[in-house]
Amino acid sequence: MLIFRALVMFLVVAAAVCFGFYAATGQPQYKRYAFVIIKWTLIAALMFFAVLFLERIV
Repeated sequence: MLIFRALVMFLVVAAAVCFGFYAATGQPQYKRYAFVIIKWTLIAALMFFAVLFLERIV
């Protein structure tokens, strides 16, 4: 569980850094990277909540 939580927090920070770079430079590649990272963050968060749910069932 700690690994999932750390992974999600790392991805959130990485997306924030990408948006910060986009705001500072205005280059659209950083915005694309941030949206890809957000997609992976949502996938990791869904896996985290699925594991929490399955732990409660079992």
